[in-house]
Amino acid sequence: MGVDKGKKQKVEENNATEHIDRELVLSIEKLQETQDELEKINEEASEKVLGIEQKYSEIRKPVYDKRNDIIKSIPDFWMTAFLSHPALSELLTEEDQKIFLYLRSLEVEESKDLKSGCSITFNFKPNPYFEDAKLTKTFTFLEDGTTKISSSSIKWKEGMVIPNGVDETKGNKRSHSEESFFTWFSDTPHKDDIVEIQDEVAEIIKDDLWPNPLTYFNIENGSDSSEENDEDDEVEDGDE
Repeated sequence: MGVDKGKKQKVEENNATEHIDRELVLSIEKLQETQDELEKINEEASEKVLGIEQKYSEIRKPVYDKRNDIIKSIPDFWMTAFLSHPALSELLTEEDQKIFLYLRSLEVEESKDLKSGCSITFNFKPNPYFEDAKLTKTFTFLEDGTTKISSSSIKWKEGMVIPNGVDETKGNKRSHSEESFFTWFSDTPHKDDIVEIQDEVAEIIKDDLWPNPLTYFNIENGSDSSEENDEDDEVEDGDE
């Protein structure tokens, strides 16, 4: 009798375990179905958000063009904005600053679908450093998560030292702090390489400087005015 009772109890325990396992499997399946439903909604939302962003990207384009036309009338605007930016200013050597005096305009152009990449173009006035009227670096985001990068090959004029980290006249390697900003245009292993990297300089220009460069231009030009205001206040206090 004792053996039979033990067998019966074991069978009941096995049945209870199987019941719990079935419930667990059903719960996980229902959870997966719900998660799939959420993913579908999220995909739809992303498509709608992307559609809105594309619409407003087209609306912004003529305003950006208008802004660029105005900036052209402001002497050394982009050089000043770069030098005032806490991160970008560290990338410009003294020689770079001389070249930036010839910078006519900066343009950031995103792909039409806003998710395939972007290009950053520097437009220059005729200058004694290189032949190029514009220098461009393009980033193409591929479906496998890698990035295809292509950039301008700078045509330096004869007799000019190529600021690529090497002093051509002496054959000496420069220190990192002396490396030119223009090495950014050749800062890939090979042209059109497909790599898994994140270009911090491109991100700063595209997401921070480009949307509102006046913020950084005003930082440089606002310091003098603030000092003048302080001096005025001191004069007024003295008069009292």
